[in-house]
Amino acid sequence: MLERANRKPTFPEIEAQAVLDTERDHYLLLHTGWKDNRRTHGCSLHLDIKNGKIWIQHDGTEIGIATQLLELGVPADDIVLGFHSPNMRQYTEFAVD
Repeated sequence: MLERANRKPTFPEIEAQAVLDTERDHYLLLHTGWKDNRRTHGCSLHLDIKNGKIWIQHDGTEIGIATQLLELGVPADDIVLGFHSPNMRQYTEFAVD
């Protein structure tokens, strides 16, 4: 998350902010600022840790965070694709809950 927040921005007037709540295990990557006369504010990545598993609540990144977690050695059964409905999760290679 911090690595992504510290990357050189494509648009210097848009700031990436890592919001890390280690007490409650909520992690966000936000982008905020201006591009020309248009306001930008949104969440590109939202992760939670629940019951020892990484829940990907939202992933708006080019290279999926699940892929990166797998490459870092996180087992697929420790990752939940929370952005999929509960009945669809069974058809993924990841944990259901």
